[in-house]
Amino acid sequence: MLAATLPLLLDSLSFFLVLLLVVLGLLVIFGLMNVINMAHGEFFLVGAYTAVAATQAGLSFWWALVLAPCVLAVIGWIVEVTVVRFVYHRFIDSILATWGLSLILKQLIVVVFGPTSQSVANPLESSVQILGSAYPTYRLFIMGASIVLTAGTFLLLYRSHLGLTIRGVIANRAMAASLGVNTRRLDVGTFMAGAALAGFAGAAMAPLMSVDPQMGTGFLIPSFLSILVGGTTSFLGVVVGAALISGGTTGLSALRDPVFAQIVVFSLAIVVIRLFPSGLFGKRAA
Repeated sequence: MLAATLPLLLDSLSFFLVLLLVVLGLLVIFGLMNVINMAHGEFFLVGAYTAVAATQAGLSFWWALVLAPCVLAVIGWIVEVTVVRFVYHRFIDSILATWGLSLILKQLIVVVFGPTSQSVANPLESSVQILGSAYPTYRLFIMGASIVLTAGTFLLLYRSHLGLTIRGVIANRAMAASLGVNTRRLDVGTFMAGAALAGFAGAAMAPLMSVDPQMGTGFLIPSFLSILVGGTTSFLGVVVGAALISGGTTGLSALRDPVFAQIVVFSLAIVVIRLFPSGLFGKRAA
């Protein structure tokens, strides 16, 4: 029984940890800037295609894994200074602007790489025996890297002076600025970091997925649902939200099929959002 269910549990954990990276990047952008970034899925997409381009150019996949977040950090900087900075605290405008940006990025991918799917060779084709079950080594690597990055993000936000400054700006931007905090520089750096996390996640998943122009949507929607279910004010809430969405999707996909799983998970997420408008761990109205 354990040998049969262990791979499913590990697959669920792998999906959860990668989704969590995307969610964290989305959360820090929304939390600090109040910008709903509809292009975040395309940041994931560009990260995957960066891995495709790098490996096709003859670089090692490990170099591609380092290059992808750097490329996305630069793209994040360009997007922030040319688009996002003008739509702070304007929800509808931010949705429209970043949605248009997502279409542009997707079409650029089609123009450069074509509409057909691409692939990246698995850099670690071996497997590891875990309690009698063989499990791919590369998936274990992804899980380990995701845990390290998630822990690093938590320590940065909650155990460092910079994190204290970021949370201060989130709580009261005007007060933080009056105390000498350079909120403009903080906005740029945060957006770049959020984009880099998505880029790393996209590159990391490239050897495990069909890399095509639509793959970003498959992570954008679950990411938003994870934030809405868990709440935007708690790191634990984001973790729980991502765990519920990813675990439900993977488990139900194994029982029936992916379409059925998405219908059930999205329906349950809507119920949770209706009952808890601020999320399971969000602030409650007085």
